[in-house]
Amino acid sequence: MPGQSLPGQKILAVIPARLQSTRLPRKPLLKIGAKTMLERVWERARAATLVTETVIATDSPEIFDVAQAFGAQVLMTSASHSSGTDRVAEAAELFAASLVVNVQGDEPFIEPSAIDQAITPLLSRGDAVMSTLMTRFRDPGGAAEPSAVKVVADLSGHALYFSRLPIPFRRDIGDTTPTVWYKHLGLYVYDRDFLQKFPHLPRGPLEAAEKLEQLRVLENGYKIRVVETEHDSIGVDTDEDLARAREIALRLEEKTQEHANV
Repeated sequence: MPGQSLPGQKILAVIPARLQSTRLPRKPLLKIGAKTMLERVWERARAATLVTETVIATDSPEIFDVAQAFGAQVLMTSASHSSGTDRVAEAAELFAASLVVNVQGDEPFIEPSAIDQAITPLLSRGDAVMSTLMTRFRDPGGAAEPSAVKVVADLSGHALYFSRLPIPFRRDIGDTTPTVWYKHLGLYVYDRDFLQKFPHLPRGPLEAAEKLEQLRVLENGYKIRVVETEHDSIGVDTDEDLARAREIALRLEEKTQEHANV
C-alpha cells in the first residue's frame, strides 16, 4: 500500500531502470530468488511510510512489460538521457509531488525506513534542496575502495564534499584518535523545483574528476542535507554482488517460511 506522508504533502518515488549495463547486462530483470531485482526495489520503495506514489521510469519496452506484469506503475521515458537523475526529472514532470525520491534500481534490499530518514529533512523548508544518506564503514578498510563513495558533512549536517578517496585524511600517523569514515548511500531526495533545474546546471571540474554528479549541486552553490543511518545498502553491479544478493534473498525466504510454519 502507498505510504503516509504529512497532510497535503505528496512524495513521489521514482526508480530509473534501463537494460544497458556494461558490468552486469540486463541487470534490472535478473532474478534474485523468485523475483526480479526491479520488483524487489519497487516493493521496498512502496513500503516507505512517507512515500505516497511510486513509479518506474524506463526507456525499455521489455522492462515496461515486466513492471506492468508485477503491478507497478511504469512510464516510458527518453532513450537519450545520460543519467538516472535526468530520467527521474522527466518522470517527475507528470506528477504534482513536492518532493521526489530517486531510488536506485540496483539496491534490492534498501530499507524502507532509510528512505523515510532521507525524506524527513526536506519535509520542513530549510536551506537544503536535496538530501541523501550516509552510514559508518563497518570495516575501515572499505574506505580505501574507490567504488565506495565517501562523504564529509559540516556540523549542521550539510555535505561538504563527496569523494572516491578516504576523507577526512589522517595526517598524523601516530594519532590514535579513531577516524570515522562515512560511506555515501546513493539514494537522493529532491525538492521538485530544484530537480527540474538540476539537468541544466553546468558541470564543474570536481564532478568531472570524481565522476560524481552530486558534486554538481555543491559546485553550483546549493546545499545537500546528509542523514546518518544504521542501514547499509547492497548495490548489485557485478556477478559477485549478484551471488551475494541471491544468498541474502535465500536466507530471507527461509526465515519467512519458518515464521509461516510457527
